[in-house]
Amino acid sequence: MVNPLDQLSELLLVSAIVVYAIAFIAFAFDLARRSAEAQAVVGSGAGRDDLRAEQGGGVAVLVEAPPAAPPAAKGRRSSARAGLALMIIALVLHAGAVVLRGVAAERVPWANMYEFSMTGTLVMVLVFLGVLTRIDLRFLGAVITGFVVLLLGIATVGFHVEVSPLQPALQSYWLVLHVLVAILGTGFFTLAAALSAVQLLQARRERRSQDVRPTRLKLLATVPEADRLENLAYRITVVGFILWTFTLIAGAIWADHAWGRYWGWDTKEVWTFIIWVVYAGYLHARATLGWRGTGSAWLNLIGYGSVLFNFGVVNVFFKGLHTYSGLPTS
Repeated sequence: MVNPLDQLSELLLVSAIVVYAIAFIAFAFDLARRSAEAQAVVGSGAGRDDLRAEQGGGVAVLVEAPPAAPPAAKGRRSSARAGLALMIIALVLHAGAVVLRGVAAERVPWANMYEFSMTGTLVMVLVFLGVLTRIDLRFLGAVITGFVVLLLGIATVGFHVEVSPLQPALQSYWLVLHVLVAILGTGFFTLAAALSAVQLLQARRERRSQDVRPTRLKLLATVPEADRLENLAYRITVVGFILWTFTLIAGAIWADHAWGRYWGWDTKEVWTFIIWVVYAGYLHARATLGWRGTGSAWLNLIGYGSVLFNFGVVNVFFKGLHTYSGLPTS
């Protein structure tokens, strides 16, 4: 029997995907404007570290030209403002879809991969907008909205299942704590990974600039320096790591309640621990060993890759006690 609330949830989710896609286009226009502005500055010669010779007492003195005026203020970018407004509208539709799915199921809406995708992407957007109130990261708007559209599209086409009751092992208050905190941690890991990816591109641009070699991605001249991006990624990853540590501990306690043991080397348990180890290694290497730059960025991305593998591969293709994808099995 078709659940009308679930149908309405699907309609709201599809509407949210469409609005997210339009927001992605708006943010992409903003990136194009950034690139055009940077190109104009470079083309005028004002943004280069040009040196000019001045005669001073018969001796040629090389004087560094004054730095160029910065591009137009970000707050005046109509495309960025439009992208942000559309993102908020999509968030409202997205939240409505998640709430209606939960009401239709009469439980929290994250008991299978479809619902986890819905709620997880919602939290990703919330984390991005929350951080945006403190730090201007609108240059990541296209990355976040594009990634959300991709994940929701995959979830809608490949992961959708009808509303169903919880499996006995999931009928616990630990479902609320354990999975919700895991979703929050994933949201912070996503934002940190996006920053690390931009950091790698920015570091490459800065190296090429030192070698006086041109770079194609002119818009990178309008985003923070690689060191700043690295520091932001590190701070956000710390929050995600704390949440993931709680996820690991809560999962062990829940396992003891459900199956009478804290740890059983189930595939999902192992990969949750692998993710924790990778991120612990990243934080330790950067904080105590001074491992910074592209090496730390790649390690952060490896950590996020393990998160995606855990969600998209382990949940679908590996069998075990944590097989809660909701997808039909052969």
